[in-house]
Amino acid sequence: MFMQRELVYTGLSYYARVCGLTLRELNNLEVFLLAGGLASSFMSISVDVYLLSGKSASMEVEADASVESLKHRAQSELKVARCAQLLKSSGEVLDGAKTVTQAKLRTGDLLTLHVNQVQLKAVRKGCEWAAFAALLGDGSVATWGDAVFGGDGSAVQDRLHDVQQIQASHGAFAAMLADGSVVTWGDADCGGDSSAVQEQLRDVQQIQASTSAFAAILRDGSVVGWGDARSGGDSTAVQDQLRDVQQIQASFNAFAAILVDGSVVTWGEAGCGGDSSAVQEQLRDVQQIQASTSAFAAILRDGSVVTWGDGDYGGDSTAVQDQLRDVQQIQASYNAFAAILGDGSVVTWGHARSGGDCSAVQEQLRDVQQIQASGSAFAAILVDGSVVTWGDAGCGGNSGAVQDQLRDVQQIQASYMAFAAIRGDGSVVTWGSAAHGGDSSAVQEQLRDVQQIQASYMAFAAIRGDGSVVTWGDGDYGGDSSAVQVFFVGLLNWKMMIPVKDYFEYVSMIKSVNLQ
Repeated sequence: MFMQRELVYTGLSYYARVCGLTLRELNNLEVFLLAGGLASSFMSISVDVYLLSGKSASMEVEADASVESLKHRAQSELKVARCAQLLKSSGEVLDGAKTVTQAKLRTGDLLTLHVNQVQLKAVRKGCEWAAFAALLGDGSVATWGDAVFGGDGSAVQDRLHDVQQIQASHGAFAAMLADGSVVTWGDADCGGDSSAVQEQLRDVQQIQASTSAFAAILRDGSVVGWGDARSGGDSTAVQDQLRDVQQIQASFNAFAAILVDGSVVTWGEAGCGGDSSAVQEQLRDVQQIQASTSAFAAILRDGSVVTWGDGDYGGDSTAVQDQLRDVQQIQASYNAFAAILGDGSVVTWGHARSGGDCSAVQEQLRDVQQIQASGSAFAAILVDGSVVTWGDAGCGGNSGAVQDQLRDVQQIQASYMAFAAIRGDGSVVTWGSAAHGGDSSAVQEQLRDVQQIQASYMAFAAIRGDGSVVTWGDGDYGGDSSAVQVFFVGLLNWKMMIPVKDYFEYVSMIKSVNLQ
C-alpha cells in the first residue's frame, strides 16, 4: 500500500505543478484515487481460495484482472483440472466476466473453489427408473439400468474419457468431453444416436436437453441439434439464424436460444414455445429466459417481459403486461410464472392453481428477495427472512402449519410437491407433501448446521457443516441414503436436480458429489 501511495503521489505532484493545484487540492485528489479511482488500475489484492476439503492457496491478483483468470490460477495452484466455480464466503457465485474490482473483492476475502467431482444422472420411463450414468472423478463414466435407455454404455465406453459434463433427455445421455467432442448413448428416438451430426460436434461448449432431443452450442456460437424433431432435435428450419448463440433454454419439447445481439431463435413444438413468431419483433435485448413446461418468458434489458408458448402454461401474460416493469428475476412452476420487480413486489401469471394467481397474499409480497418453485406452488423469501407461499396447497402452497418457524430463512429448495428452508442457525423447516419430503421429522434432530439443501423429485439432501449428508423423503428418489453412506465419507457437496417436464415423466436427475 505504501508503494502504491508513492506511485500515486509522484504522478499527482507533477500533475499539480502543471495545473497549479494547491496542496489541499492535491491531497483531496490523492485520497479520491486511492479510494478506488484511477489508482485501481495498478492496485492488487490478496485473497485466499479454499477447496471444501480445507486445502487452500493464497494469491495476489490485480484489480483489473478478470474473475475467470483468478479462477484458472486457483485451479492451477490447487491442482484442480475439472470444471469449477468460484464462490464468495456468502455463497454467491462470482461472474467470470467481471473484473476483481467489479466483483467487489477485497484483500483478505476468503473464496471457495467449488468442484463437481461426480455426477449421477438418471432417466425415467413410465413408473420405473430406466437408467443411470455416473461421471466419476477421473473423467470416466459408469452406467447401469435399462440398456435401451442408456443403462449400457459399453458400446461407447472406450470413448468416455475426460468427460466434463453429462446431460440427459427423457431416455438418453450426452457426454461432453474435454476436447469439445460429444458421446451419446441410449434410446435413439430420445437423442441417443448422434451419428448423423457427429462430425459437426466439435468444440462444444454447452449442451441443453428437452425430453427427447439435445442442442449443443459450439465455440463459434453455432448450434447442432439431434434427437426427436418434435422435441427440437431438428433445427434446420432456423439453422441460418443460429449464429453467435450465447445460451439455450429448454421447455418440455422446444428450445429458445439467446444470440449475442439479444435476439432470440426458437424451434421445436410450437405449443411448447418452439414458435415465437407472434412476438419476434418484441424479442430484442433479451437478457434472460425462463421456461415452464410448455412456455417461455424472456426478460429484456429494460426490465419488461415477453412471453410465448401455451397460454395455459404461462405463455400469455397480457393480463399482467402493464405490471411487468423493472423485472429483476423470473421463476417458473410447472405451468405458471412469478416475477420479482425492482421494488421487491411480485407479479404472477399462468395457471392460477399452480401459483399463477397470488392475489390472496399480494399484500404480503413486499421486499421479496428470491422465489423458489415446486411443481405447482411458489415460496418467496422476504428481506426480513420470513416466507410467503401460494399456489397448490398440496405442493407446498400453504405453509400455515410451520409459519411461525419460518423466520430468518436464508435459502429454500423444492421437490415437486414440497419445500425445505434453511434458517440462519442452520436448522431446517419443511412443508408440503410428506411423501415428497415435506415431513422431515424422522431426521429433524440431525438437521443441524445445515449449509446447503438440494432436491430430487420426491426427496431432499442436506449438507451439514462437517460434510455429512442427511436425506429424507421417498427412498427411491434419494430419500434413503443408508445404502451409500460409505460414499459420503469426506463428502462436502451433494447436488440433486430434476427439471420437472411432466407430471408422469421426469426428465433427469443429477447428483454431484465433491470428494476433493
